[in-house]
Amino acid sequence: MPRVSEMFPSSYLKADDLQGREVTVVIDSWESETLGEETRPVLYFVGKQKGLVLNKTNANMVAEIAGTDEMNDWQGLRITIYPTRTDFQGKRVPCIRVKEPPVAQAAGNGRPAGPRDDVPPPSDDDEPMPF
Repeated sequence: MPRVSEMFPSSYLKADDLQGREVTVVIDSWESETLGEETRPVLYFVGKQKGLVLNKTNANMVAEIAGTDEMNDWQGLRITIYPTRTDFQGKRVPCIRVKEPPVAQAAGNGRPAGPRDDVPPPSDDDEPMPF
């Protein structure tokens, strides 16, 4: 049976796209895009098609991880996105949040990798995320 979400696909990432999993991604770029009557920043990730529309909470978290709120400096930054729920207009609704990625070992030097080190994002399992 087809699902409504399959019949009307979105260009933007939704909590359901993460299938209940945390995903570490690398920021490829960002664009300022008009959504309805608002203009919002949208992050795009290496190897992924859908963009993440940033709200202030997620934008501030990315800035904290990056150590700068200059969005042009975010390219190459590793972040982890994950599904959760939040209160919106009096209801609990699904959302996506951002956090610092898990610590990995930087290639060849034995020290923990930072969010900008060239370490491939960890895979939760062998099945790639469909976004």
